[in-house]
Amino acid sequence: MKAVVLASGGLDSTVTAALAKREGHELYFLTVAYGQRHEIEVERARQIARALDVSKHIVLEMDLRAIGGSALTSDQPVPKDRTESTRERSIPSTYVPARNTLFLALALGYAETIDASLVYLGANVVDYSGYPDCRPEFLTAFEEVARLGTRAGVEGKGIAIRAPLLSLSKADIIQLGASLDVPFHLTHSCYDPLVSGLACGRCDSCLIRREGFRAAGISDPTEYAEGHTS
Repeated sequence: MKAVVLASGGLDSTVTAALAKREGHELYFLTVAYGQRHEIEVERARQIARALDVSKHIVLEMDLRAIGGSALTSDQPVPKDRTESTRERSIPSTYVPARNTLFLALALGYAETIDASLVYLGANVVDYSGYPDCRPEFLTAFEEVARLGTRAGVEGKGIAIRAPLLSLSKADIIQLGASLDVPFHLTHSCYDPLVSGLACGRCDSCLIRREGFRAAGISDPTEYAEGHTS
């Protein structure tokens, strides 16, 4: 079956794509360039699409900086050096308002045009518990939206929303990715990379990635700004 994968260029979406490929699906990547400060991830998504030999990769431009409301789409500082307990206390400023709702709607439209029955995304409720649009109840509700609001749904074909990493820890995701030969060296996680593209090593996403690789017992190929590689 054809499957649309929301491909950010990050670790989770890449492991998700590799898993969908192992399951025998024909992959169609959709990447959204939304004005994110870490725009390097868009180029990484292109590289990953080539590495996984996807059937087609579309990059859509949608400038969410006009709305703002997030450290990823404005000049707000990205939080740094936060502990795990601090990260779990509240929704972080890196939350982009309604991002997954918007991205899933675009993926749904793309799926209809190519007659795909599946949409995959790398949402993860354990590591990103502060993001309301990464919760299972949100994804279940959006699948109902897909059923009610598309021709495919009305005609009984349906488009399923798959988030296979939803309840896995970052270490579990990395170990799964290793078993799938995921090109970890192509993935990008940092929210606030240097102009050179180096990961800062201190934002929430960098810290979660580094902790995950350590827990998984696998070397992180990312080069961080302070010179650490694991």
